[in-house]
Amino acid sequence: MVMNEQLNEEKVFKDPVHRYIHVRDQLIWELIGTKEFQRLRRIRQLGTTYLTFHGAEHSRFSHSLGVYEIVRRIIDIFQDRPAWNNKDRLLSLCAALLHDVGHGPFSHSFEKVFHLDHEDFTRGIILGDTEINLILRKMGNDFPKKVADVIAKTSDNKLVVSLISSQIDADRMDYLLRDAYFTGVSYGQFDIERILRVMRPREDQVVIKQSGMHAVEDYIMSRYQMYWQIYFHPVTRSAEVILTKILHRAKHLKESGYQFKLQPVHFYSLFAGNVTLTDYLKLDEAVVLYYFQIWQEEEDAILQDLCRRFMNRNLFKYVEFNPNLQMNEWRELYETFKEAGIDPDYYLVVDSSSDLPYDFYRPGEEGERLPIHLLKPSGELRELSRESEVVEAISGKKRTDHKLYYPKDLINDLTKNRDAKEKIKQILND
Repeated sequence: MVMNEQLNEEKVFKDPVHRYIHVRDQLIWELIGTKEFQRLRRIRQLGTTYLTFHGAEHSRFSHSLGVYEIVRRIIDIFQDRPAWNNKDRLLSLCAALLHDVGHGPFSHSFEKVFHLDHEDFTRGIILGDTEINLILRKMGNDFPKKVADVIAKTSDNKLVVSLISSQIDADRMDYLLRDAYFTGVSYGQFDIERILRVMRPREDQVVIKQSGMHAVEDYIMSRYQMYWQIYFHPVTRSAEVILTKILHRAKHLKESGYQFKLQPVHFYSLFAGNVTLTDYLKLDEAVVLYYFQIWQEEEDAILQDLCRRFMNRNLFKYVEFNPNLQMNEWRELYETFKEAGIDPDYYLVVDSSSDLPYDFYRPGEEGERLPIHLLKPSGELRELSRESEVVEAISGKKRTDHKLYYPKDLINDLTKNRDAKEKIKQILND
């Protein structure tokens, strides 16, 4: 094993959120320079959100650096505290830096279509035949697995895991501040300086001094607002719906023997369900958008139309939809779309979003979440919602929103089928 070396001179990245990102370790500097990490420059942090908030062009590269910087600052605060072992410093920094390295183009939309999990690819990149793995092994052959286990939340080192993945972790703190900055909204703002100052290490997780409770309340409410005002914005979801349908259509055409003008060679293994790590790493948003640009001229009318909509931001309209009460209406719409010659499998889409802003500990439940604990002056730990009326009011309450998306322009163009046009508009109250 080679011990980590310090750089002769500290490197800094100018950052609009944290002002500066400081790199002092040779290992971290080398990881940033790998082709797998540099690929994150070509993947947006917020997927299709740039079609709603034009400033949201920031990348997973900048977010990953931001998470690293927050963890670096937390560790500086934890120095010399009894529960913190400084031997975990580099493990924490590497996990923070690499936590998102497995994300693909348009991240979650892409994963849903091809039944992928970016966490599997993160683990594959860290443990596989990659530049990242080669550099991590400078700290020992078992070091890559230690980093991967922290990111996967399977590590025995629960304190380090909580820095990267908990209900108040460096990942969430950076993306809230960064996404708020680049979308130009104020919802995601909270006092990160205060939160970092009141964080304390315990054996199995980070806790918060009771005096910092109100700063944490503000953070949780900021997260709540960001999800409903930004992440689940209906226009962004419309773009995601079209993106998803483009990929579904291309996959269907390939399986049907359709001859593309430009063969989608980058998608072959995805369509076949046997994508390799090498194939996956060749994909970024520049590649995907290149195909979408070319497919605007395809012979297939549906693929052509969907790509033109996405590239030119001619998105679907939407109405509120209650699946418990309106399924009969949806079925009637589905049949009427078919009669009118509009394929409902691509042009009539119900999209649902849900979020749980904060939850207390529910042992044994799927996806159980460790709660945020407050450290009282007596040394006693108290779960946050037991002390905060604000947090108690939203604890364990999952909010779900459903929208029905459709192409209003195609409906308006149904001049030869006025009966279908009027029926659709009547059902949609449009």
